[in-house]
Amino acid sequence: MRTGVRLGIDVGKVRIGVSRSDLHGMLATPVETVARSEDAADRRRIAEIVTELGVFEIIVGLPLALSGAHTASTADAVAFAEALEAQVDVPVRLVDERLSTVSAHSALRASGKNSKSARPVVDQVAATIILQHALDAERASGRPPGHPVEPSIGP
Repeated sequence: MRTGVRLGIDVGKVRIGVSRSDLHGMLATPVETVARSEDAADRRRIAEIVTELGVFEIIVGLPLALSGAHTASTADAVAFAEALEAQVDVPVRLVDERLSTVSAHSALRASGKNSKSARPVVDQVAATIILQHALDAERASGRPPGHPVEPSIGP
């Protein structure tokens, strides 16, 4: 298991959930919810978190249909991950996140939170679930989870 703090990202249309791991890659915990923006302020904030926490890798959830097919949300998450990768000095990986938001809503309901009061934290919980799944997969396989975002070469 590689050591170092990892960041988990759940990309949504309105909000981005952010979570982090401990130094040993054992446990994921929520960090904050970042408002999605068109002017890259969201990616700048995530870059600040990367620096503040000394992150060595970012895990972005890849939303796929239950069948494994790509959706409009898949394209949005990939585009966000590519833009983020160009802005930070650490590798970005995409990891299958099927049902993470559903699991987050279930976990919050089980803890007694209603949908309206949970809205601000559901994205953080989803990011935590994505990151914890990635940590567990790496621990089980001995290999980094998902696949890397390739740096885009452009004008």
